[in-house]
Amino acid sequence: MVYHSSFVDDEGITKACGFPLLPLKSHIKGPAPVSDLDRTDIVDEAITFFRANVFFRNFDVKSSADKLLIYLTFYINVALKRLEGCRTLAEGTKAIINLGLEKVPVPGEPGFPLPGLFPLPQSDKEAELLRNYLRQIREEASGRLLSVAYKSNGTPNKWWLAFAKRKFMNIILPS
Repeated sequence: MVYHSSFVDDEGITKACGFPLLPLKSHIKGPAPVSDLDRTDIVDEAITFFRANVFFRNFDVKSSADKLLIYLTFYINVALKRLEGCRTLAEGTKAIINLGLEKVPVPGEPGFPLPGLFPLPQSDKEAELLRNYLRQIREEASGRLLSVAYKSNGTPNKWWLAFAKRKFMNIILPS
């Protein structure tokens, strides 16, 4: 059984293109509301559930937060593919920073990984809000992913990097 997000209550949550702009435990500047440090956020869920969810070919979406979880699962998969050849934490950090500098596509733009799952933006303002949120959440996920993909001595954690070869929902994304 696939793991779903615990953020099922959409009430009071701003949305952009069907993405809920959920609170993050983040020091990174962006449109996401700030969450308490002692609470689990969507990035924690995505990293925690990644290794289990990546084995599933189907994902029954039960809330809009599940769609964000799917997006983050694909992003973590791409990030792990970038980290696959990096033998030290310093190399991995450089690869992740380069991934973070890439343009973040939104629904309707070439390169968006999940066409059809999210509605197109209704305005340029909504597209820019989503782009900034996705940039913020990707940066936050990248930083937290580095802490689990590499051991404290800076060497790769094979129990994480082995999942770079897995396909989530039988979809191969370009790395």
